[in-house]
Amino acid sequence: MPELLIEFFSEEIPARMQARAADDLKRLVTEKLAANGLTFASAEAHSTPRRLALVIDGLPERTADVREEKKGPRVGAPEQAVAGFLKSAGLTSLDQCEQRDTGKGVFYFAVAEKKGRATAEVLAEIIPAVMGDFPWPKSMRWGTGTVRWVRPLHSIIALFGGAVLEGSFDLGGAQGKLVFGNSTRGHRFLSPDAFTVTDFADYKAKLRDAHVVLDRAERKAKIKADAEALAAQEGLTLSPDDGLLEEVAGLVEWPVALVGTIDEKFMDVPSEVLITSMRTHQKYFALLDKTGTMAPRFVVVANTVTADGGKAIVAGNERVLRARLSDAKFFWDQDRKTKLEDRVSKLGAITFHAKLGTVAEKVTRVQVLAAEIARAIGADADAATRAALLSKADLVTEVVGEFPEVQGIMGRYYALGEGENPAVAEAIAEHYKPLGPSDSCPTAPVSVAVALADKLDTLVGFFAIDEKPTGSKDPYALRRAALGIIRLILENGLRLSLRDMFKAAHGAYTVGGFAAADGVATDLMAFFADRLKVTLRDQGVRHDLVDAVFALGGEDDLVRLLARVKALQAFVGSEEGANLLAAYKRASNIVRIEEKKDGKAYDQPVDPALLTLAEEKDLYGALSAAGETARPLLAQEDFTGTMAALARLRGPVDAFFDKVTVNAEQADLRANRLRLLSQIRATLNAVADFSRIEG
Repeated sequence: MPELLIEFFSEEIPARMQARAADDLKRLVTEKLAANGLTFASAEAHSTPRRLALVIDGLPERTADVREEKKGPRVGAPEQAVAGFLKSAGLTSLDQCEQRDTGKGVFYFAVAEKKGRATAEVLAEIIPAVMGDFPWPKSMRWGTGTVRWVRPLHSIIALFGGAVLEGSFDLGGAQGKLVFGNSTRGHRFLSPDAFTVTDFADYKAKLRDAHVVLDRAERKAKIKADAEALAAQEGLTLSPDDGLLEEVAGLVEWPVALVGTIDEKFMDVPSEVLITSMRTHQKYFALLDKTGTMAPRFVVVANTVTADGGKAIVAGNERVLRARLSDAKFFWDQDRKTKLEDRVSKLGAITFHAKLGTVAEKVTRVQVLAAEIARAIGADADAATRAALLSKADLVTEVVGEFPEVQGIMGRYYALGEGENPAVAEAIAEHYKPLGPSDSCPTAPVSVAVALADKLDTLVGFFAIDEKPTGSKDPYALRRAALGIIRLILENGLRLSLRDMFKAAHGAYTVGGFAAADGVATDLMAFFADRLKVTLRDQGVRHDLVDAVFALGGEDDLVRLLARVKALQAFVGSEEGANLLAAYKRASNIVRIEEKKDGKAYDQPVDPALLTLAEEKDLYGALSAAGETARPLLAQEDFTGTMAALARLRGPVDAFFDKVTVNAEQADLRANRLRLLSQIRATLNAVADFSRIEG
């Protein structure tokens, strides 16, 4: 079956947009194919700095014939109804309709036979439509054209079954139209001449001959392998940087890795500053020695081959790097002339948020909260207070002003250089952590106290002024802050009350216009329940079990909550637990229906004197025993033992439903049995709200 090949050839597409653009091209084309009834076997999209390409295999020569039927009004219906039907069906008279007996009367049917179209004709319409719908984050017009595209377009390949599709894309204005063709160009410098292609295999092979590696994954693999090989020749290793690798793969079509040297005079500057400067401004890869320390070498990836083996390229990049690092070294040397503590007062000039005060005020609040948390978790409260005081001071240093990515990290270097307690210095560096699921989580007690305090202050403040995340919008990264708190608590096994911490953070604020502490704490508990589901989902824990435990109310110790949830998951995953859950739902449904019908509740104690059958007596005794056993186990936080006690209810519950008629004729027996069923619900709900658990 024929193959479709599309290529949009343009000026350089920004690296950050390429992979997404390839996915968008594939999505848009395949959606429009499906909308036109065209099936295919496979679709594969590619991107390089100067081109987007798509190949689709297994398309039919023509779209299928389609028969469309539309049912109309009954024969003999009013003229107005008939006229409306004819208009909607695009017909002029009833002679064009069929009459059919549907068994419910004779009705008019409009039948339209649509012949299939040549696929090439459909594709010629799809490609311009896709280009018009393309969701570039940023786009531009050029020349006198009116159409927007990410960068100026030069040519469009549109081949179907080896033949050029008849069509074009109108750029608007005097720019005219780009007519579909079968030619493209290779590398801008190494192979700039145009060439024609016949299909995807020919296209890919000729691009390689023209110094273009089409496959993005292949370019990434080559860059990494070549850089690692060069590092090994120097007795070094490549510093892992997947983000930089992804970006560089979008900057080159023919990657050539080269090694350069960093002047030794810059090596006393913190490696984080050197690496940030190199990767941010120059897109260089750092190299490490055998101890994991940054070596005075870097890898630059060129987009061309030179006669001198890259010597001039390396020399030019070393010259540019010297200028960059000279600035970094100057900033580093200047910053160390002023102590961190002397910089704290300057934080008063930085607004944290218009309604929440300055960064200096935030630091004051975090100091109080960090000390309180430190005392609660057995950390050094004085060290936590000191770390909180200095935690934001590096924001007003020259290095952080130039390289915001190293905030906190630079604070540690300055603190250590000033002779601060190492625990204080480490807390300054780690108080922003964890920044995401792949980031490390602080474990040092002082670091944990300050990190928690900083995030709690932010969350409580923004919730108190009603600046909460909505939908996909979270401008203040509050979801990330909540996930960070959850990780800090769970990974360090901290026994803290979330509500108490929220209220303590709320009490540290002195600005007005705040929501009440209890309301903020309630809102935050619901917010944390949602975030906890996200965290536990990655650990294979069901969201409904988290709901079931949270629904009890009053549970704000995350360590205890997690233990309860995991015990509950093991329980409902067992045969006894699954059957008991089913029995719970059955009992709850019966009680709910009867309470609604009778207009009263059946949550009163069971009357043992009215228990007439052995099965109901056994169930009553089992419920009493389970409650007596479970209560102390719950108090001891032995949730596994609690679940085991509940599991023993399965037999008596099954026997009750097999042998006992709940809706007995005698009113007092019926009411007592409903109270017994209600006791099943109450006993299980002491552990979790089983009604929230999905059966």
